[in-house]
Amino acid sequence: MSTLQEEIRRRRTFAIISHPDAGKTTLTEKLLLYGGAISMAGAVKGKKNARHAVSDWMEIEKQRGISVTSSVMQFEYQGACINILDTPGHQDFSEDTYRTLMAADAAIMVIDASKGVENQTRKLFKVCVMRHIPIFTFINKMDREARNPFDLLEQIEQELGIKTYAVNWPIGCGKDFRGVFDLETRHILSFEATGGAHTVSKTEVSPDDPSLADLIGKQNHAQLAEDIELLDGASEEFDLDAIQSGNLSPVFFGSALTNFGVEPFLKRFLELTPPPLARLANGEEVSPFDEKFSAFVFKIQANMNKAHRDRVTFLRICSGKFERDMEVYHVQGDKKMRLSQPQMMMAENREIVDEAYAGDIIGVFDPGLFSIGDTICAPSKKVCFEGIPTFAPEHFARIRHKDTMKRKQFVKGVMQIAQEGAIQIFHEPDMGMEEVIVGVVGVLQFEVFEHRMRTEYNVEVIREPLSYQYIRWIGGEVETPSHLTISSDTKLVQDFKDQYLLLFTSEWNIRWALEKNEGLELLDFSKN
Repeated sequence: MSTLQEEIRRRRTFAIISHPDAGKTTLTEKLLLYGGAISMAGAVKGKKNARHAVSDWMEIEKQRGISVTSSVMQFEYQGACINILDTPGHQDFSEDTYRTLMAADAAIMVIDASKGVENQTRKLFKVCVMRHIPIFTFINKMDREARNPFDLLEQIEQELGIKTYAVNWPIGCGKDFRGVFDLETRHILSFEATGGAHTVSKTEVSPDDPSLADLIGKQNHAQLAEDIELLDGASEEFDLDAIQSGNLSPVFFGSALTNFGVEPFLKRFLELTPPPLARLANGEEVSPFDEKFSAFVFKIQANMNKAHRDRVTFLRICSGKFERDMEVYHVQGDKKMRLSQPQMMMAENREIVDEAYAGDIIGVFDPGLFSIGDTICAPSKKVCFEGIPTFAPEHFARIRHKDTMKRKQFVKGVMQIAQEGAIQIFHEPDMGMEEVIVGVVGVLQFEVFEHRMRTEYNVEVIREPLSYQYIRWIGGEVETPSHLTISSDTKLVQDFKDQYLLLFTSEWNIRWALEKNEGLELLDFSKN
């Protein structure tokens, strides 16, 4: 087997998704801890804590204790090269998560043991199903009071429509949590809390061991015997093909905060999750083992390094091998270029790399050439990967700068943040950028936008909420959008790619516009 194939086969690239506060970022930290990528996990808590999660690198994330942008982290663990994509849990930043899932080959779904399946979990799960990627479930916070584990599995199956396969089973919960029973080795791992240390004190015993009742308590012992009997008779059969096609979710129980079950989960996850998957380009699959390099842009982030005020484009490598200074072809820009400073990421920390393989995520310096969804490939390959959808925002506001002397900084900030996909910006036809209409999926994005304009671009902005609720991209045979017949409370605008759109205050106005304009098509999203 060639070195290229060996390197690609050992890659694992996955996203971690959850509802807010289910423990996603804490689990990410503990996985990094086991991989030796960090020496101390940061508490993902309030403003006064001296440590913050490695993956929460933005100033506003540290202040609020939430993730508002996806982070990329790479580390080695037992021969595997792991790329973790930590995504925002908050629904107001879900579009960043949707894009990030396009770059993943698998997803870890973190569920709070006391709350079960929550709204954001449902939405993100649907995106995973659309892509048919494997979904692994980690039921977290077993060190707190939890719902019955059988009820949790039933809820996952009924609400998400995916079958579950319990890899391990919890023994007790809350203060009475004593560990997990591994259904494959038929052994019990009894854990002792160690305050989040790198390793966890554990005892491995057989269910038949006479000392077991003393170790986990008589009541837990009796309950475990009953649960094992039920699981042996009624649980789904292990099916690797069903797991890797996204039809069966392996379920693990544990506690990320106290390290209960994290290491066994990581080891088993790496055994079950697939190496890099093929990607569609021009209607055909591109194999990751194709020797010619190809990649697509799934994320752009400005000002990761405040000292340099730079802009980093994140590429998911889809095939072959990338080498520093190699000549590549930017499909959308129709030009050749050299990417001379490719970087591997640990959140905002970077390291220049000389080579990377299919499955890896690399960051490259971007002077403003790239957009989300762009394809970069070897000049001789000439492929074009399917675009990433731009979803319709739900909240709108008119934005202008307070200080007329800072027009240049205002335009630069608005454009750069929009190109990241964090917001969408629109302007009226034939109007400049003195003021823009900003559209966001969730209102918290306005706060982040204003914070970043103030701290990264030194611009104070004035925000005026608008009553528009719906946005549609104009399709069909419309030669002159400005001549459309629309109601007085409907507005014609353009996005920063000069595509025409309509803003509506109600669904009635959408129907009215379609009735009054023959051949008009209105689209819910635009593909980049």
